[in-house]
This record gives sequence, structure tokens and C-alpha cells, in this order.
Amino acid sequence: MAHLVSREVARRIEELEIPFGPFGVDPYGISKKHLAIGFSIVEPLYKHYFSVKAIGAENVPARGRCMLVGNHSGGVAIDGLMTIASMFFAKNPPRLAQGMVEKFMNKVPFASMLTSRTGQLTGLPEHAIRLLEDDRLLMVFPEGAKGTAKLYKDRYSLVRFGTGFIRLAMRTRTPIVPFAFLGGGAAFPTIANAVALGRLVGAPYVPITAYLLPVPLPVRLEVEYGEPMMFEGTGAEADTVIEGYVEQVRMKIAEMIEAGRARRESFAEQTLRSLRDGVSSNGAP
Repeated sequence: MAHLVSREVARRIEELEIPFGPFGVDPYGISKKHLAIGFSIVEPLYKHYFSVKAIGAENVPARGRCMLVGNHSGGVAIDGLMTIASMFFAKNPPRLAQGMVEKFMNKVPFASMLTSRTGQLTGLPEHAIRLLEDDRLLMVFPEGAKGTAKLYKDRYSLVRFGTGFIRLAMRTRTPIVPFAFLGGGAAFPTIANAVALGRLVGAPYVPITAYLLPVPLPVRLEVEYGEPMMFEGTGAEADTVIEGYVEQVRMKIAEMIEAGRARRESFAEQTLRSLRDGVSSNGAP
């Protein structure tokens, strides 16, 4: 299997903070072999198919507990996968971002084993607490499944955030690094969600694209990391206090999304202008 692993991936795997045992497995069951193969498969998608641009990766602590909190973008888990990839390929030294997987994934053949072997655990509070207390990098999407259900027309919007992540961060004294993910809604332009079809496969819904095929388009993606935010307390504060902290994080993510949207639209306009100018000059007498 070694021939499937790229040299860069092999080097970066050795630089991870994960305490692999003598058989290449850590206390959570994360497998060095599965990580190496997984990141080697993801590498061409990250670098070429989606040409992901990571901004502000230096805002994520090099080591120690941290919570990445961001928006969902796209009808499938492109955002989570590419965020994990950005922490591995764009950060030096690399870090393994560990997410909380939806419970329905346990019903998908082989999915449970693959996610656990690569550090992605079922979304239970006890799992998140343990990861942070072990100084891991936790990835959280407070919009939940409703976030991935956003349609193409709503791709830059945010739905209501859950509050559990703030209580968890305060309880474990963990800094929060907000991030904005852009492009996922264009890469997987959902026009409808088939709830009934989703029930048949054990998922909340099945996203339907305009071109029907459940294959993402080669759209450039961006992930921007903001400066760390720290909230003091025990996590047992009144709901009004917690909701105020949640809103601070949500507003920061919204600001980065809007800035990214303007940046992407400006780039698109410049590209179209260059194309028009090129056509005009070629057609000139």
C-alpha cells in the first residue's frame, strides 16, 4: 500500500501530534495507514480539482486544544473534508482536525470504520470533551444538518447556531477559531432536498442538483480562519449569556463570509473582463 501514499503525505503524517503506538494506532483507534492513504486520495482533490485556498491557517494554534467553528457550505460534506485537508496541507506543522460525524453514518457500510480510523468520531458530547481534554483539534459546524440542507440560492447564508459548542469550549477552557468556508454551495448546487429518499438510505435527506448527478463541480474553494476567541466561564451560565457568546462567533463568521463573497465576485468580474478584452483585441482589425 506504500506506493499509494505520496511523499508529502508520508512526511506530514510523521509531523502530526498524534501519539501513534508501536502498531501505528493511537488511543482513539486512529490509524496511521488509513490516514496516509486517505490524505493521498484527497490530495489531488484539494490541490487541483478544487484548488483550495487556505487563508489565516496561522491563527490556529500549532499544538494544544482548539475548536474550529465554521459554516456549512454545500449539500455534501465537501466543507468538512476540505477543512480537514487544509489543516493537514496548509498548516506547518500539520494538524489533524477531528470532526463530529452525524449518527446516521454508522448505518452506512464501512463508513463507521473509515471515519473512526481517520479520527472522525460520532457526534456525542462525551467524545468532544475527551478530545479537547486530550489537547486535540476539534472541528464543529453549529448549523448541524440544517446547514448542509441550504439550497444554492442560500449558499452565503447562515442558519441558527446550536449553543452546545460554547458551553463545551468554556467548560474545557478551549479557544475557538472561527472559520468561513466558501464555494461549497457552488461546487454542489442543491436545488432541492429529497427527504423521503433520504429516509430510505438512513440519511436526513438526499440533496438534488440541477444536473441530477451527486458529483461536485470543480469550483475553487476557500477556507478562511479568523483570530482565536476565548470565553471565560464554566459553561453553566444562563442561556442569555451563552446565546450572546454564540452570536459573537456567528457574526464573525458572517463577516468573513461576506468578505469572501466580495472577493470571489471581484475575481469573477476581473476574469470576465479579461476574457472580453481578449476577445475584443483578437477581433480588432
